[in-house]
Amino acid sequence: MIPLLSSLGPFDLETIMRCPLLAALTTVLITIPAYGALPDGAKAPDFSTAASLAGKEFKFSLADALKKGPVVLYFYPAAFTPGCTVEAHEFAEATAKFEQLGATVIGVSHDPIEKLDRFSVSECRNKFAVASDADGGIMKAYDSVLPSHPEYANRTSYVIAPSGQIIYSYTAMKPDQHVENTLAAVKKWQEAHKKT
Repeated sequence: MIPLLSSLGPFDLETIMRCPLLAALTTVLITIPAYGALPDGAKAPDFSTAASLAGKEFKFSLADALKKGPVVLYFYPAAFTPGCTVEAHEFAEATAKFEQLGATVIGVSHDPIEKLDRFSVSECRNKFAVASDADGGIMKAYDSVLPSHPEYANRTSYVIAPSGQIIYSYTAMKPDQHVENTLAAVKKWQEAHKKT
């Protein structure tokens, strides 16, 4: 059952559907996507955490990564789940394009670093790093908590400029537009900041 309506009894749901205005309002509320991401223009919260690239652990620092160029920070619910695997494959395939634009890609989930060591090899294909947010502090700071299961991150992607400003954010549980959208945002930023 739809979570919004799961607490309603059958009589309540039937009553809502009989009243056209209530039915229309309920339909609108159900179909509005949840956008919990930090807004474009906001300062990206700084963080450091354990990460893994090609199965090798290191400490990832957002501040250090931003010194090299834009950062594509994407949150995903859990390693080795179907949607997160698809998204990792797509980011792996696009890593060279991000690197050509001077951007660093980092994925973040609540998974322990030991699990991410394996995920970084098999699903990220040794192309980009994934970081552990075991206590959920990073996803909370980025307003990227999955509302229905707050122990997991929502599927949210950010592009952060070297200044630390968020220049793009996108939240959708379907993984298929995250790479395309963030790559376009990095390209747009790069075009605007080309040295003449």
